[in-house]
Amino acid sequence: MTISTVRRHPAMQQNAAVVPIQESSTVRPVIARSTLAIALALALPLAVSSCSRDDGAGNGNGATQNAAATDAEQIQAESQRLNAWFDAKYEELLQFSPIQLTFLGRKDLYDQIEDMSEAGQRKRVEWLEATVREMESQFDYQKLDPEARLSWDLWKKQYENARVGLEYAAHDYPFEQMGGMQSQVPTFLIGFHKVDEEQDYVAYVARLQKVGTAFDQLLERARASAAAGILPPKFALEGVIDQSRKVITGAPFGKGADSALWADAQAKADALVEAGKISAERAAELKAEARAALVESLGPAYGRVIAFAEGELPNARVNSTGVGQTHPDGAAFYAAQLKRHTSTDMTADQIHELGLSEVARLRGELEQVQKQLGVEGDLQAFFKQVSVDPKRLYPNTDAGRQAYIDDATAKIDNIKKQLPEYFGLLPKADLVVKRVEAFREQDGAAQHYYPGTPDGSRPGIYYAHLSDMNAMPKTELEVIAYHEGLPGHHMQIAIAQELTGVPQFRTQMFDTAYTEGWGLYSEWLAKEMPGTYEDPYSEYGRLMSEMWRAIRLVVDTGMHAKGWTEEQAVQYFRDNSSVPDAAIRSEIQRYLVIPGQATAYKVGMIRIQQLRRKAEEALGERFDIRGFHDAVLGGGAMPLDLLERRVDAWIESQKQA
Repeated sequence: MTISTVRRHPAMQQNAAVVPIQESSTVRPVIARSTLAIALALALPLAVSSCSRDDGAGNGNGATQNAAATDAEQIQAESQRLNAWFDAKYEELLQFSPIQLTFLGRKDLYDQIEDMSEAGQRKRVEWLEATVREMESQFDYQKLDPEARLSWDLWKKQYENARVGLEYAAHDYPFEQMGGMQSQVPTFLIGFHKVDEEQDYVAYVARLQKVGTAFDQLLERARASAAAGILPPKFALEGVIDQSRKVITGAPFGKGADSALWADAQAKADALVEAGKISAERAAELKAEARAALVESLGPAYGRVIAFAEGELPNARVNSTGVGQTHPDGAAFYAAQLKRHTSTDMTADQIHELGLSEVARLRGELEQVQKQLGVEGDLQAFFKQVSVDPKRLYPNTDAGRQAYIDDATAKIDNIKKQLPEYFGLLPKADLVVKRVEAFREQDGAAQHYYPGTPDGSRPGIYYAHLSDMNAMPKTELEVIAYHEGLPGHHMQIAIAQELTGVPQFRTQMFDTAYTEGWGLYSEWLAKEMPGTYEDPYSEYGRLMSEMWRAIRLVVDTGMHAKGWTEEQAVQYFRDNSSVPDAAIRSEIQRYLVIPGQATAYKVGMIRIQQLRRKAEEALGERFDIRGFHDAVLGGGAMPLDLLERRVDAWIESQKQA
């Protein structure tokens, strides 16, 4: 149902990890009582320590107070020094990634694309290792305030994840049907490389020229992996071929209508003319340069990708099983992927059993909705009734597609009105709902979210695949809007990007279980808000969405750890959901090429729910839902164990307040 945040190739993952609503300016960050409580929580250890030092003798009170003040000053100074170091190092880290700089709305290295070679990845990991050694030698962890300690732990975790990523880099697929570089590159160039001045267009042409080098680096890695027996399934290679051909179909690569990239290149130049930045003659010169870059560099690069994929097709598996059976050392790779994506030590067996129990629970809740609607028969009969009911579908026309976008926007607008009752921190960035570009659109593929810029100048984008409206039932529209938009990914990521008072790298951190767990928690949270899930079929959609994620726990571990084939996983999905076959197939194929990622949703959701119950039980009537949500969102994305530490501090602050 969702990919949500953009998945990057390992060559890009060592940098700040997110690449990816309201009416702009109507929703602003608010410092609420709950935010103050978090600040109190951070100061609490100092207060406790100062009290414990008073021996009650003579001038002890004054001496203790002076000592406490000195300790507090030292802690503040060391924390500020470390935070300044973080900001300096993060700026150095960003220089490894011209693409990430562009995602952040900056124009540094605007004519560059990062080094995607194995050597480039190794260089970044070695740099991160050196920064950790420097941090540990130059700063005293015991003299930091709790927030600075959290930043320390996150910076070190970033390196540890990068080190493991390098160890298993050969197991990743640079080119696959979900988020391969063949589709990410045009999405980036069209949607994120903004041209406001002539030099921006010159940089755009330079990037077009550099795509060939980047693809060749990735092809070298893909060939080496294939030689070691690591190859994506046949459907993934077919998807790469299809998407690549779409990118270079039409002018200027051949006959027909303008390709998406050529249309974009012309539109960017024409916009400069309309803005009075360049003359029509200069625009013609720039267009000619872009056309040459497309024909002479980018087009042949895509040709090489197609040739590689076609050459490996005979070696690729049909009805494939997971990496545990198909990759050398695949079981260890999958275990590392589970740890990375869930940020827990749960084994594949534990995750599988959790999935089975959640599927059983959700089947029971769906049966209750079935009774409410008066549908006879077993659960499969209910699924069939919903799936074949034409009233649950939008017309498979342009009007139907626009209706989907309009309805999703309306649901998000309703949530906007409710946010101040549930959150103290509110995002200022806008959100728009868009259809996925034609060159990467897939029937039934997951909806997803691209973050906006930290300054709000570019909105967050909720992308929907609308090529086949039969795979986009009305029952699921509402729940997906809440997951991708508000109070889901846009809420969480925009707040993180707009945070102040923490090192800059914290505003761009990504953790799969935290991010996707929040998205799924948001589907559940929205039920508490007025005007949501009013139609029983929308509640059905909410339960089916959660069922979708519970099934993921079962089939992802089933394929990658237990030897299930693609068809076995598809059948399990059919047996426990009413999801259209096109969407089921797309999902299962997604899990096969991105091992472990799909398990993060339910693991993260359950942990956030557990933390909320813990806070409610500890605080009773003093529990403040806004404060809890600000505690969860107010520090940026982080592994689940660090999130629990942060929430525990907030609970203690509420007890003391």
